[in-house]
Amino acid sequence: MATKSKTRTKATVAERLEALEKLQVIHSEIDRLLKVRGELPLEVEDLEADVEGLQRKIEKINIEISDIETDISNRKNSQKDAVTAISQYKEKQKNVRNNREYESLNKEIEYQELEIQVHDKRIDEAKAQIEHKKEIVKEIEEQLEGRKIDLNSKKSELDSIVAETEQEEEKLVKKVDTAEKKLDDHLKTAYYRLRDNMKNGLAVVAIDRDSCGGCFTRIPPQRQLDIIQKKKITTCENCGRILVPGNVNPEEIDQKETAKKRSTKRASASKTSKKAEKADDVK
Repeated sequence: MATKSKTRTKATVAERLEALEKLQVIHSEIDRLLKVRGELPLEVEDLEADVEGLQRKIEKINIEISDIETDISNRKNSQKDAVTAISQYKEKQKNVRNNREYESLNKEIEYQELEIQVHDKRIDEAKAQIEHKKEIVKEIEEQLEGRKIDLNSKKSELDSIVAETEQEEEKLVKKVDTAEKKLDDHLKTAYYRLRDNMKNGLAVVAIDRDSCGGCFTRIPPQRQLDIIQKKKITTCENCGRILVPGNVNPEEIDQKETAKKRSTKRASASKTSKKAEKADDVK
């Protein structure tokens, strides 16, 4: 038993042009909704980056403080070792046999006392560094708090706008999917490339006052007729946008084309007549 194969009907040029026009209208509406949000998304991103950056600074300084505190702890332990060593050297001095041994131990004691003084100095310097770094952390934390307040405010404002337009945007996105089904991959790619390259996002424009609705370049009458008839996809020779019929009356274009042809014929006849007159004069 023979089975009927399902074949997908290829969209006509007119249908594809209509789909492109609808797609542009939908995208322009989505662009309008996004414009309502203004610079808020970028401001939120910038504030989030600021908050993250300030948090990283605080973490880095706290690690530095921790390292300095470890150094202080190590120096205090070294001081304790020095005090123990001094006590041991003094105890040994009680049992020395000669002045030479006594002086040698005395130098060791002086060295350990000098080490204690050096550690004291370095500990004081380290403590001062910690205090300075803590002040910096405090300043950064104040900045961070301010950024967080701004971020929460901007996020709240953005969420409110998104909530208002979210449903409308979802409906428009679904319409985009429907319109795209009538376009082949090549045409779809060309459309989105044009949209990306145009500042206003207009890839498809209508004829307006005999000109391209995007760059306002004049369009010849014959080319306008081709666009109205929708027998092929026509692009603007200047900006490359896809052209569709606007509020254009085909009869007016025909009249303009006819008038142009008549004007050309009259000019040609006049030129021929002048050549004949010159020939007569020569005779």
